[in-house]
Amino acid sequence: MNLGMSDRVRPLVEAVREFITEKVVPVDHEFLAEVNKGDRWTLTERQKEILNDLKAQAKSEGLWNFWLTDSERGYGLSTVEYAYLAEETGRAHLAAEAFNCSAPDTGNMEVLERYGSEEQKEEWLEPLLNGEIRSAFAMSEPDVASSDATNISTRGELQDGEWLINGEKTYISGAGDERCSILIVMARTNPDNPRHQQHSQILVPMDTPGVEVIRGMDVFSMDDAPHGHMHMKFTDVRVPEDNVILGPGRGFEISQGRLGPGRVHHCMRAIGMAEKALQLMCRRSVRRTAFGRPLAKLGGNYDVIANARMNIDMARLLTLQTAWVIDTKGVEEAHWWISKIKTVVPNVALKVIDDSIQMHGAAGLSQDFPLAAMYMAARTLRLADGPDAVHRMVVARGELKPYVRELK
Repeated sequence: MNLGMSDRVRPLVEAVREFITEKVVPVDHEFLAEVNKGDRWTLTERQKEILNDLKAQAKSEGLWNFWLTDSERGYGLSTVEYAYLAEETGRAHLAAEAFNCSAPDTGNMEVLERYGSEEQKEEWLEPLLNGEIRSAFAMSEPDVASSDATNISTRGELQDGEWLINGEKTYISGAGDERCSILIVMARTNPDNPRHQQHSQILVPMDTPGVEVIRGMDVFSMDDAPHGHMHMKFTDVRVPEDNVILGPGRGFEISQGRLGPGRVHHCMRAIGMAEKALQLMCRRSVRRTAFGRPLAKLGGNYDVIANARMNIDMARLLTLQTAWVIDTKGVEEAHWWISKIKTVVPNVALKVIDDSIQMHGAAGLSQDFPLAAMYMAARTLRLADGPDAVHRMVVARGELKPYVRELK
């Protein structure tokens, strides 16, 4: 098992780290400050300029679409190799988008690459790969426990060669972005099929009649504009029959293929956030004094810093091992591992970020540091792509499996 950085990816990691440090970090704060100008959901001219410049520079330097592993459209990196790049993008707000490696676009592009028809790829994958549009994945619903995806109740009925879609979705990340042009909607299309063959994933353009954004959902009283997490309604939405991905009743099959690598990406970005929080904490602890001593030497802060370092390193190793299992045994065999990192990493990141906030005092909660936004993102990750409790259940079942067999 080789979890180290390969010779192939090492120069890419160094180039990405340099790009983020020299080009992304200097404009991160300015981009976020621009949100308060105008209506928040429309990019200002300066925001467009920042994003377009970063993307153009990244493309010109060949730093583009790393996330697409095992594909001729990407770099052909393994999941382990890309994990190191994903970690770097967690250190700055705009980093992932600068390299066209942002969620939910990466997951949606992977779905289209792995399962889409040639027509679907031409219409939607190509502009996404070029960074020309954004996308969203519409699954969670307000009236059911969406952690059990078999509860999804939005209906998709085939009528005269079209899908008729009705229902509501909530916390649809990225749907607030004015550049969001396409949704992948999870809908119940085959209610008489076995439990895990009742749902389909259907492509729905944002400008389709009947698609309505009801409101933006706050996260810790923040709207996360201009990205957003939207409450949406679908009323008699009609799209062509060919907009279904892979085929009717295959939504769960697609999700299982999508969520494996995607959760590794999320977790490595969270580790990158934790590293940034630890960096800020260490810098603050040696530069600020109280009661005549550096903060590092007060209140057990040596232990706080040491624990942060050790926990980050353990979380990283577990995530890299999970990536290795995906590469060598496939996503299906990696579900147990994926559930472990999906529980461990967000909690580790949360603890490190929280300790960093504490080291900064009230300033840690302010707009002068990225820590409050990072805390929001890490806390959200304990729910996104499945809550802790569901993943712990998967881990426990896997651990108990051989003992249950002994009873038979």
